[in-house]
Amino acid sequence: MHYPEPISKLIESFMKLPGIGPKTAARLAFFVLKMNEDTVLNFAKALIDAKRNLSYCSVCGHITDIDPCHICQDKQRDLSMICVVQDTKDVIAMEKMRDYNGLYHVLHGAISPMDGIGPEDINVPTLLKRLQDTRVEELILATNPTIEGEATAMYISRLVKPSGIMTTRIAHGLPVGGDLEYADEVTLSKALEGRREL
Repeated sequence: MHYPEPISKLIESFMKLPGIGPKTAARLAFFVLKMNEDTVLNFAKALIDAKRNLSYCSVCGHITDIDPCHICQDKQRDLSMICVVQDTKDVIAMEKMRDYNGLYHVLHGAISPMDGIGPEDINVPTLLKRLQDTRVEELILATNPTIEGEATAMYISRLVKPSGIMTTRIAHGLPVGGDLEYADEVTLSKALEGRREL
């Protein structure tokens, strides 16, 4: 099916988004055509504003509209703890939990030799600079429980060990409400490793 050029370009634009194939892109494009013009203009403005007005915090690497970000500026935060995550979305997930009141450091990726991503390609040098602050007592490694995330956590823990800063790793294992019989071996192994005294 040959579409007029404006709709073809719109479909192609939607296909650049992750997880959007040709059918979904076409459905979204036709949905946009049905929207009233003010709604479309507001949608376009929101895209442009997000692109122009957001950047990464110069301290922690989280996405922000001010620099340093709100979290780094918050005087109520516990300066003795830094939680290391792979992505800005991980900061948002941790904040929703409301149990953690320390600082964050966003790596923007994980070490993955297969993909040509080494330690120098992620936000590790800035982290090491931050750890020179004598107020930091604990580094929490909250990278994803993948091969890349585990490798990144191990690499950072080895770098930090000589400094004497306590380095911890978040526990991985069974979700609350999960059944043992449905868990895979790796998940069960991690759950066993992460056990604690009651």
